[in-house]
Amino acid sequence: MSAIGKQPVSVETFDREVDYLVAGAGPGGMTTALVGKLEGMDVLLCEKSDQIGGTAATSAGSLWIPGNSQSRDAGFDDTVEQGEIYMDALVGGETNRTLRTAYLQTGPEAIDYLMARTDVQFIPCGLHPDYQSNRPGAAKAGRAIVPKGFDGRLLGKDFERVRPPIAEFMVFGGMMVGKDDIPRLLGRFKTVGNFIYSAKLFARYLKDRMSFTRGTRVVMGNALVARLFYSLRKANVPILFGARIIELIKDETGVAGAVIEQGSMKIRVRARKGVVLATGGYGHNKEFREEFMPQPIPYLSLAAGTDTGDGMSIGKQFGARIAPEEHGSGAFWTPVSITRRKDGSKGLFPHLSLDRAKPGLIAVNKAGRRFVNEGASYHDFVEAMFETNKLSPTIPAYLICETAFVRKYGLGAIHPGTRDLSSFEASGYITMAPTLRQLASKMGIDPQGLDASVARHNGFAVTGPDLDFGKGDTELNRFNGDARNKPNPCLAPIMSGPFCAMEVWPAEIASSTGLSTDENARVLNTEGQPIGGLYACGNDMASIMAGTYPGPGTTLGPAITFGYRAALHAAHSGPPDAERPKLKIVS
Repeated sequence: MSAIGKQPVSVETFDREVDYLVAGAGPGGMTTALVGKLEGMDVLLCEKSDQIGGTAATSAGSLWIPGNSQSRDAGFDDTVEQGEIYMDALVGGETNRTLRTAYLQTGPEAIDYLMARTDVQFIPCGLHPDYQSNRPGAAKAGRAIVPKGFDGRLLGKDFERVRPPIAEFMVFGGMMVGKDDIPRLLGRFKTVGNFIYSAKLFARYLKDRMSFTRGTRVVMGNALVARLFYSLRKANVPILFGARIIELIKDETGVAGAVIEQGSMKIRVRARKGVVLATGGYGHNKEFREEFMPQPIPYLSLAAGTDTGDGMSIGKQFGARIAPEEHGSGAFWTPVSITRRKDGSKGLFPHLSLDRAKPGLIAVNKAGRRFVNEGASYHDFVEAMFETNKLSPTIPAYLICETAFVRKYGLGAIHPGTRDLSSFEASGYITMAPTLRQLASKMGIDPQGLDASVARHNGFAVTGPDLDFGKGDTELNRFNGDARNKPNPCLAPIMSGPFCAMEVWPAEIASSTGLSTDENARVLNTEGQPIGGLYACGNDMASIMAGTYPGPGTTLGPAITFGYRAALHAAHSGPPDAERPKLKIVS
């Protein structure tokens, strides 16, 4: 194998030759590899770890695709044009307009392509409001789609290659549970139908564990990446595991290929049609976190451990532009609580939608003051943490409620219906006290501030409107609240002890800062010109959302759409092979 220097290396000899080389087996990388193969290219996919899926494998798996045909076929009225009105209102100006237009126009097409030609299948979410539902063009339903559940047994032994979800998203040590499963499992003794449903799930899980390390009935993001992996296998796309991209190789027209490191080998791969960077973003890259994230730099991350900014680093070395100024606080955020597992390890539970909007919970800072509409999107909740922290300590923030709330609705990793909270208190996951003042003392919160905040909140709960932060005013709030609670589905008095508190911290679910690209996912140089033969998608590509978070699936929708666009461009619009220098291939 060839010796490799520190600078981008030039064309001499190659160890392997393909049309299309993709670095990273997350949804963006797998989509572009799959579409590239279906469009007639010889494709090689390289994955740094020994599993596919990246961060998406642990996600909810939603895609935000305005005007998608799956929702229209189900009777939901939405259009690409309405999506554009919403995005214009949300982002404003001309920022990323060309890319936004390409995304909106191509998103439904990309999904239909996968549905027609692969095992990557989606279903509409139906009612699932946009996260800024007070903006022009916002929709209550029709824009979010999710992958159909997948039977991991179809992958055989390769099912172990699918990165598992976080432990907190599974029950019985390895059974995935979707949002629709929760009420039936919780009510398993209430109806015969629920009992049969729950019994079948558990019986399937027990059978799975005889052959697999976890249950093979997968949903959410795990179903998405498993379906992509299964489709890649059926299309005979080779995947090199434990193989990471370390350098790009240049020629007169731009990028001719890349150097892949696999174990002790360094493999020079010629890519006739292009190289795609889809390595997952910069989640665990200390230098990029310091450069692009707000102060104080969050120390927690939901990104896969192998997301260390490889694509951004390599692209920057090759002269690519990194675009932080257009992408807000550098990432997309969620509040997380730190769980304590039985084996002594710690995990992170993302507070996405199940608890914050429910009636009878407020979020306060160290001064005991509310600082946000608790039912806002997870991204907006954390943005408020950062902003308020400039004036008063708000990292961590504290979720405050009655213990009766926890038993009814759950809190973080504590499931609804949990009667005995003592183990969660003993582990430090929650703090309980008979009075609010005692709770404040235990948590280091200003007791007078907390008393005042709870009293004011309780007044709103009686009269209805939240005059301070508008909790319950938006479609998103009401969707995640409790319609049975009157007069406001998101407000109820916090009055009767014992009371409960939980710390929540900011953590990113994806990078928003990344490599600048054009509408075909071609990476741009510092002068704004495309670098020949170099593409980026997924979290390596700078987000088109300009620091905003329009709805569920803000990262996965663009990852798949621009992965699709990159493959089509490389397959049908790239330079003719005759324009490349003649190369010698080393066997």
